Amino acid sequence: MTALNPLQTFSIWALPVLFAVTLHEVAHGWMAKRLGDPTAQRLGRLSLNPIRHIDPLGTILIPGLLILMQAGFIFGWAKPVPITWSNLRKPRRDMALVALAGPGANLLMALLWALVGRLATYLPSMWAARPLFYMGIAGITINIVLMVLNLLPLPPLDGSRVVAGLLPARLAARYSRIEPYGLWILLLLVGTGVLGSILGPPVAILRGLVFALSRMG
Repeated sequence: MTALNPLQTFSIWALPVLFAVTLHEVAHGWMAKRLGDPTAQRLGRLSLNPIRHIDPLGTILIPGLLILMQAGFIFGWAKPVPITWSNLRKPRRDMALVALAGPGANLLMALLWALVGRLATYLPSMWAARPLFYMGIAGITINIVLMVLNLLPLPPLDGSRVVAGLLPARLAARYSRIEPYGLWILLLLVGTGVLGSILGPPVAILRGLVFALSRMG
């Protein structure tokens, strides 16, 4: 994808990023509904319409700037789906399952984008095949990155909800106190390059596995 200019790169990445962050949040709401909390459904957040989920900063501005700057990495987020803890049948366990649904959706989307990329290799016209193939690569990459990132045990990322569900209640309450500082910690990790070092190996391994399964590499 290094041969693409910034505008082409933006065009290739826009749709995969939008779907990745949108369906991640829809998956949270869908799982919550399955476990007894219809809050997201009542607020219209189980819709696949991206407009209902867009966060101007996390869905548009930050990913767009990273793409246009060719920063070498990309991430983003949508508006969090509201979950009413007390509606869940077993709140601590169910919150962990709700949290896992988001990264699970990203894994599924990575596999679907791999299928798109693979199908592109069979198209006779390079005019259609090339952008579709690159879009498949972008879809795999953003979804694997979001999956691994969100599984980090740093509040308020999804991994922290899983950890909180496994810890004894008292320890979980103390652990959750980190949440107001979580975004600042994440930005510090990004700025110092530590986050890239943490995410790099698992992202590379999982990305390679998806490429191998789809025979795109």
